[in-house]
Amino acid sequence: MIRRLQMRQWSLCFSIALNSFCAGGMFTFPLISPALATHYKLSQPHLTTIILAGMMSQYPVAVIVGSLNDQHGPATCTLIAAALFSTGFGGFSWEIYNTPSDLPVSQASFYRLVFCFLLVGLGTVFSYCSSLFAASKYFPNHIGLASGATMALFGLSPLFYSVIATTFFMDPTTGLLNVVSFTAFLALTTGFVYIPGWLNLRRFPINSTGGIEPNSSHVEGAIAAETTPLLASESTEHPSGRPLDPTVGELLKKVDFWLLAIFCIFTLGMSEMVISNIGTLSESLPPPPYELTSGRSIASSSAAFQVKLISVANTLSRIFVGPLADLVSPVPGYLSTGVQTFPRKHVISRFAFLSGAATLLSLTFLWMEFGVRSQAQLWALSLGTGLGYSTVFTVL
Repeated sequence: MIRRLQMRQWSLCFSIALNSFCAGGMFTFPLISPALATHYKLSQPHLTTIILAGMMSQYPVAVIVGSLNDQHGPATCTLIAAALFSTGFGGFSWEIYNTPSDLPVSQASFYRLVFCFLLVGLGTVFSYCSSLFAASKYFPNHIGLASGATMALFGLSPLFYSVIATTFFMDPTTGLLNVVSFTAFLALTTGFVYIPGWLNLRRFPINSTGGIEPNSSHVEGAIAAETTPLLASESTEHPSGRPLDPTVGELLKKVDFWLLAIFCIFTLGMSEMVISNIGTLSESLPPPPYELTSGRSIASSSAAFQVKLISVANTLSRIFVGPLADLVSPVPGYLSTGVQTFPRKHVISRFAFLSGAATLLSLTFLWMEFGVRSQAQLWALSLGTGLGYSTVFTVL
């Protein structure tokens, strides 16, 4: 019985880890864009529109995805992610395959490429949210480790895909990516990963209140939802004494909420602009002198390095900033009497981490303005953006 329980826990861990690890295919667009610009004559506004369709499609539906996880569990969202990823990447591959090389892409074809990447963006948010939800619900006794590992694997996903791309799908002569083959690989990989993940997760259903069903309570049991430390409610209390989460109307009346929203618009928006266009930024800069005699285009290889660097910085920040924030700025707990308590001494506010991330991003963008003159100096932009972007997300 114990061995069977351990096997089920390991199967859950494996499914959640794979779902998270394979969710970052969208962030390899900087490797795709040089080939699209060279062979299919897509301009920079075209390329930016395609990736923004994927990046921006995540946020409007995040609340809906969270509600679907609450109502139907992570298995359903995993199945939806499989359909969106396979359709999006597969459609993108098919569209490029049917577009003549070295001829401009038609307007109708461009719109179809935008739509395909919009589906990929939706698949990303469905996959990420379902993995994070499953990790926290199925392993409540190790919620920090489970959630942190899930976010770290998601951060490593672009690194994994960029290594695969540069190893197996890069033209050694031109240094450009084979877009058709690579996006077809992404469609097949996500389908083969998420379909078995759905089949496995549906064996452990979660009811509409967020608790694990009795027939799957052997995983680790149900837990209460986490509280948000930055925007506490001033209204009525839960029977346990813990303040209830603020309503939408209460949030809209808070000055802190609007300050946090404006902060996120600027920091996350600028970071995602860099992440989405790092390939174009790399291509716009001259290569270092020692690579000018290589005899082939090195734009894609430089872009691949920047994608890997952003991925590593993203992952390291999630691994170290999260535990550090919990250590020096612990989330408060509540006694049955309603008295707020802290597990450790509260040293600094979590807003200090957000301020630090904003300062790092400001210095990084200043370096881009005054210090970057070739592709060899672009590493600081990638590193600073990856660290600042993931720090904001981790602390929030």
